[in-house]
Amino acid sequence: MVILRRWTAADAASIARFADNPKIAANLRDLFPSPYTREDAESYAAYCCGADESRELLRVIEVDGAAAGNVSLTLGGDVYRRSAELGYWLAEDFWGRGIMTEAVKEICRLGFERWAIVRIYAEPFARNAASRRVLEKAGFSLEGVMRAGVCKGGEILDYCMYSLLRTDRLPG
Repeated sequence: MVILRRWTAADAASIARFADNPKIAANLRDLFPSPYTREDAESYAAYCCGADESRELLRVIEVDGAAAGNVSLTLGGDVYRRSAELGYWLAEDFWGRGIMTEAVKEICRLGFERWAIVRIYAEPFARNAASRRVLEKAGFSLEGVMRAGVCKGGEILDYCMYSLLRTDRLPG
């Protein structure tokens, strides 16, 4: 069973242990540190605890009583104010169990309930087949591949643009 809940300061210990994984960092933006220290986890947990929910929905993914990852929506601004960006990661121990797909569906439901948005989008690296499968199983549509769109670890990579519209039907 997947539980999404608000962050607490106590989540830092579990998050520091799980997030310090180069396989996770390899598929996220450079803003996600690697190595991931206890101080990084404490700082992020403090940020999440004080987040303005009118702009960001930041949730711990709790699995078997432990903070095992993060899923978030960030409201766009200016001409993007009716869209929100989805972000997520999950501890490697829990990959392949459908946990992230359920977490993504739940945060999207919450975002559409809370905000007057029409679109949620995500931008996984094209090589990240597992993340792309999560989005597709959660009802997202591939809009396109942005060729040579990002630089990660000194390598130029393609990334994908996925979206879920309010008018789309969330699976399950």
